[in-house]
Amino acid sequence: MTPMKWFFSFMKKYRKMIILGLFLTVLITVLNIVNPYISGIIVDDVIRGGNYDILLPAIGCMLAVIVVRGIMRFFYQFVFETASQGILYDMRDKVYRKLLQEDFNFYNKKRTGDLMSRQTGDMDAIRHFVAFVIYFTCENVLIFIFALTMVFTVNVKLALCMLVVLPFTAFTTFRQAKEVKPAFQRNRNCFSSLNAFVQENVSGNRVVRAFSKEDFEIEKFNKENDSYRAAQVAASRVWMRFVPIFEVLAYALNVILMIYGGYMVIHNEISLGKLVTVNGYLWMLNNPLRMAGWLVNDIGNFITSVEKIYATYSEEPNVRTPDRGLVKKLRGEVEFSNVSYRADDEDIVMDINFKVKPGQTVGIIGSTGSGKSTIMNLLCRFYDTTSGQVLVDGTDVRDMDLYNLRDNIGMAMQDVFLFSDTIEGNIAYGRPDCSFEEVKKAAIMADANHFIMAMPDGYDTIVGERGVGLSGGQKQRISLARALLKDPSILILDDTTSAVDMETESYIQKQLKTIEKDCTIFIIAYRISSIKDADLILVMDGGHIIEQGTHEELMANGGYYATAFHNQYGEIPEEITQKGGR
Repeated sequence: MTPMKWFFSFMKKYRKMIILGLFLTVLITVLNIVNPYISGIIVDDVIRGGNYDILLPAIGCMLAVIVVRGIMRFFYQFVFETASQGILYDMRDKVYRKLLQEDFNFYNKKRTGDLMSRQTGDMDAIRHFVAFVIYFTCENVLIFIFALTMVFTVNVKLALCMLVVLPFTAFTTFRQAKEVKPAFQRNRNCFSSLNAFVQENVSGNRVVRAFSKEDFEIEKFNKENDSYRAAQVAASRVWMRFVPIFEVLAYALNVILMIYGGYMVIHNEISLGKLVTVNGYLWMLNNPLRMAGWLVNDIGNFITSVEKIYATYSEEPNVRTPDRGLVKKLRGEVEFSNVSYRADDEDIVMDINFKVKPGQTVGIIGSTGSGKSTIMNLLCRFYDTTSGQVLVDGTDVRDMDLYNLRDNIGMAMQDVFLFSDTIEGNIAYGRPDCSFEEVKKAAIMADANHFIMAMPDGYDTIVGERGVGLSGGQKQRISLARALLKDPSILILDDTTSAVDMETESYIQKQLKTIEKDCTIFIIAYRISSIKDADLILVMDGGHIIEQGTHEELMANGGYYATAFHNQYGEIPEEITQKGGR
């Protein structure tokens, strides 16, 4: 599907409304030719002919035409504006839904500011096209055709003289249309870049202030702003070169009428009234010529915006839910069988093999960049494996309904994101229909209830964007409560307790053991205290599992895990390095 076919698919729903608007446009255009015709009759029959009986009816008819045109113009503008808002609503909704379906690879490559500009500036260009450019283009084309036809009915030779300007107008329009598209493409690209820069700096303004980099960021902003201004000026220069030509061509019609039309009146080839009639049609010929340059600009801007929106919309996610994906309540058995994942020609994880029974706790430890979070992303199917299988309850996750799989998983992510909402709303995000008692129970399990209740509005406290106003540990505990409230079959805690003290961490671990149903828990951590009691510990390095087993087994091996333990705790008596010795 081409970008324009995609756009017209949204117009189908409103085609009756648009057809009605175009019909009203045609009627108004027809009415435009009435008053100049009556003006000619008044000059010939009333002023020069002395037939005053038709003066009042003629004036009344002209006034009636003006009133009817005004009423109809209100209705067709209302029709087009309503249609444009409807199309914009449907298109924005469709694009937003598609953005929610995109996978992690898509968002890794796209900047938030670019995506925002698709939903704002580009969408507004489309609304302007439907609400204004469609009917205005149609109206100007019909006005020119009807006016020229009426001039032919007055005098063929005079009409042919006026046709002389058409080839020049057509050539100028073609040249402008050819140059305006790349200019608007540069303009939209620079706008997206500027939008992305501003969005990034507003979100990261605390980092900017912390490092006193305001001047550095202002300098970068000025470069983006200068680029956008240069693109705007370059686009403006296109119509600045061509619009004066259209103006000259429009005024050429006046010159033709005054010189040749006056000559014909003097030689009695046409009456003075006919000249007045043609002069009345002259604005109907001039105005479309003057507006041609502006309309070409608006149409070029519209086409560019549709192409950019469609380019974003048409990117298909690599991770999709199968047509008949398995839907069921999961038990939580997880198996990685010879799993490898490669991205951008780089091996991220290789030959991952382990199996977990329902209700077991798995600890994952390793150096930064070793692939700990990646294997959890593969389990949630945020990415698909390059080779091997990720099995949940014996079924490959690629054969499961994507939304059902993720609905059975609760995840407290490493990068905590909180919405600009109440604390209760953030905790209940996964289950918005749950009771307040359930929200509070999850908060107590995450050791968050006490600091929430200490806030002025308690659970109704509004947190700032991304959780601004809360400490790192408080955000982590709210994120954990949000994951626990889902009552998941699989719970993933990705470095969730790194910002809390040891006492809080110990409390949370005890609460996790009180989960009533069999819930398979994955804990990614750097602190061994977080995973010491796990049923299975995976030690990762360089994308490989280099060790796996229980705490006792790994300590006995004397490998990476034992070294990390001694680095964190020093030389500790053997009797307290065992699970039962604490």
